[in-house]
Amino acid sequence: MDVVIVGAGPTGLTLGAALARRGHRVVAVDRDPGPALDGSWRRRGVMQFQQAHGFRPQVRDLLLAEWPEAWRAWLDLGAEPIDLPAPDACTPAVGVRSRRVTYERALRRAAAEADGLTVAVGHVDGLAERGGRVVGAVVDGSTVSADLVVDASGRLSRLTPPQIRGDAGMAYVSRTYRRHPGEPPGAPATPFAWSARFHGYDSYAFPHEHGHVSIVIIRPSADAGLGALRHPSAFEAACRAIPGLAEWTDARVATPTSGVIVGGGLLNTYRRQLERPGLVAVGDAVATTAPTAGRGLAMASMQIGALLQLLDAGADPATIAAPFGAWCDTWILPWVEDHLAFDAESVRRWQGHDLDLTQPLTSAAIVAAARADPRIEPHVAGFLAMTALPASLAAAEPLARAVYETGWRQPTAQGPTRDELVSIAEWARAIPGARLETAVAPIPSYLERSAS
Repeated sequence: MDVVIVGAGPTGLTLGAALARRGHRVVAVDRDPGPALDGSWRRRGVMQFQQAHGFRPQVRDLLLAEWPEAWRAWLDLGAEPIDLPAPDACTPAVGVRSRRVTYERALRRAAAEADGLTVAVGHVDGLAERGGRVVGAVVDGSTVSADLVVDASGRLSRLTPPQIRGDAGMAYVSRTYRRHPGEPPGAPATPFAWSARFHGYDSYAFPHEHGHVSIVIIRPSADAGLGALRHPSAFEAACRAIPGLAEWTDARVATPTSGVIVGGGLLNTYRRQLERPGLVAVGDAVATTAPTAGRGLAMASMQIGALLQLLDAGADPATIAAPFGAWCDTWILPWVEDHLAFDAESVRRWQGHDLDLTQPLTSAAIVAAARADPRIEPHVAGFLAMTALPASLAAAEPLARAVYETGWRQPTAQGPTRDELVSIAEWARAIPGARLETAVAPIPSYLERSAS
């Protein structure tokens, strides 16, 4: 069949390549022409393009099964496979450390060599319909006919309106660095990243390929004081003051490779399939979640696999949205609902509120309680791997509730509080380039203590 895919991001390209391998003729349309001749690439409209990523096993497994050429291209560009804890000892779990830009470069490189897949540069103005059926897409004023149109246009899809839409209530700033040759990375707390909870914010350090590191500080979007961290001088002072971040970013071992990148307007959304024969939505056009759990590309990979299974089983492309939508309602919607709950809990925690034990415990609270009661650990393994839905934690909820009723709370790390970090940011902005040993203005107390 002829397929038009709206969007040539990871979802559109991976699905397009898999369909082309099955003998279909696929055109993926995107406004972005890809990397420039000099290698630079500004992916307009893709906020997360330069942001930190941890690639779950679902991404690697899908490429190995459906597009091994892209997997090899990714490895050639430096992607680092890492072993992760697996819920089933017989099934290895392999994640990937890589920057998002490196991942997309690999997909574009492999797409250029994929028979049956054409990546076209253009703007999709709308859909072409005949007799109540979608029969193609209008690209730059011309109709491209298709037996199936796939909306893979991402989180800002104009073709598929969201039915569930919740502001995550959080924003973040990040900056990328590169470790000097021969310098070992800092010590990650997990295979993917170093992370720590503080009073009023959280911090992360994501190591990537070839010594690259992404540093992230995340906070409530309503906290204007911490918004000052978008200024490079304030961000650098914060990195010096936050234990853990300093060893990743110290000028003696690493060099910044970007300015401070601001991420905001984070939404948790879910779009049900429209009743428009010949059209199906997939990837971020179905579900988007805040980046705190790194689920976006894993959910997209799961969707691609499910859609391919339906087509392989003979599903009619004209009506495939109905069974695929039912699958998404069962296997994708719960992850969005889970985010709506625990993202709100994170914001309340940053704002100084205690855990509300009159409400059902969120997945994050149940998982955290495993530190205090090891009996919870077997219940959370599948959830953490995204092989079991959030509902699988129900059996562990009473155990976790008992932990919190004793007064136990997940500890925060040693480091500046929110108010101290605001003071540090204001000090750094007032004296650009100031160094502790030569400062004339008063140094914030926490910064002075950490330096000594």
